[in-house]
Amino acid sequence: MATAGGPGEISMLLRAWADGDAAALDRLTPVVYEELRRLARARLRGERTGHTLQTTELVNEAYLRLADCERMRWQDRAHFFAVSAQMMRRILVDHARRRRNQKRGGGALHVSLGAGDLMMPNPELDLVALDDALQAFAQLDPRKVRVVELRFFAGLSVEEIAEVLKVSPVTVTRDWNSARAWLRREMTRER
Repeated sequence: MATAGGPGEISMLLRAWADGDAAALDRLTPVVYEELRRLARARLRGERTGHTLQTTELVNEAYLRLADCERMRWQDRAHFFAVSAQMMRRILVDHARRRRNQKRGGGALHVSLGAGDLMMPNPELDLVALDDALQAFAQLDPRKVRVVELRFFAGLSVEEIAEVLKVSPVTVTRDWNSARAWLRREMTRER
């Protein structure tokens, strides 16, 4: 995640913002906004044709929710983007649930997860079913769910996820493979 401000500067600005420095937020906004746009574009690129949520809407909604986190004690840049991934997940899943409810369930696709389905956004992947499976999986292994959120919803690399979770890249890879297998099995069972 290359950014104009650099990881150290972003972390410093996040901490200053958390301490009440409004000028820090002004300097931070353009840097993180561009990074959020990059994440949102990557996530929405693989959505089905005719997806009604646009990149700008996703970024604006995520940014508004993040800016509303007044009590959040931002640890660093990695923490900020980890929370951003969770926000984007919630927004995308809420959007998918609204669409599903409008169609009364008729348009939901349930597919099994192949090896690449959680690597790249898949227009046939049912985000509501994925979210349901992730919620169930969180009861068993919350760290693996975080790996999926950061990899799938935020598009972070293995190294970036390792930084966020403070584990080794090997552990992230192992968690990713295990989580994918569990989710594939669980979502196939639901189907």
